[in-house]
Amino acid sequence: ASAAAFAAAAGLSAIIVIPGGKIAQGKLAQAIVHGAKIIAIDGNFDQALDIVRRLARKHPVTLVNSVNPNRIEGQKTAAFEIVDDLGNAPDYLFIPVGNAGNITAYWKGFVEYHQTGRAKQRPKMMGFQAEGAAPIVRGHSIDKPETIATAIRIGNPASWQQAVAARDESGGVIDMVSDDEIMAAYRLLAGKEGIFGEPASAASVAGLLKLQRQGVDFSGKRIACIITGSGLKDADAALTLAEPFTELPAELAAVEKALGWD
Repeated sequence: ASAAAFAAAAGLSAIIVIPGGKIAQGKLAQAIVHGAKIIAIDGNFDQALDIVRRLARKHPVTLVNSVNPNRIEGQKTAAFEIVDDLGNAPDYLFIPVGNAGNITAYWKGFVEYHQTGRAKQRPKMMGFQAEGAAPIVRGHSIDKPETIATAIRIGNPASWQQAVAARDESGGVIDMVSDDEIMAAYRLLAGKEGIFGEPASAASVAGLLKLQRQGVDFSGKRIACIITGSGLKDADAALTLAEPFTELPAELAAVEKALGWD
């Protein structure tokens, strides 16, 4: 969506290759309104990535996926903002892992801020994949990744090795959470904190809650959980949780009775 927006502003053509039927409608809506040319293939995300990589090698187009180092340079500034806001890096940084560009970029940002003295420490990077799309955790690519968290439904991350390096260098982990754990965290964020993130975003909080249930003691630790995308990007997920509306006549007494105020 952002690529399509900036392309429109710059008078450039944006081409987006997606796996057919696998992308949340909210994300497509943004690309559509910005005038991007959208091509849906009969395949998964990893196959789409392979195609655009080959297109970029063969034709005069620029690939702006997270394999593009300029994108990582932009994404790393989110780590700068965290340090600027908190005054230091957190002890732990929980983050969803799909294509693994974010964990790669955030770690790069924390390392650079630490090297310049802007941060006194570096956080442990705690990455979480969806259980049905967890190639890094399982140690092999997943041909048919499946999860309700569409943004991290990736079976062969482009930044796999960089994510492993971020985990190992920081002393963190890359683990997985189930769809049920993701949706529980999704509801908790929305219902208790007023934060409406897409399901993939909730993987970070789901991971924190999972480790807490397993007995990890975070007492006295400063933790940042990254919510990577707005819930409006995947509004259909929210609608699956909706109870039927109460339908009443247009009468004050009827509304009061339904609210228990009669």
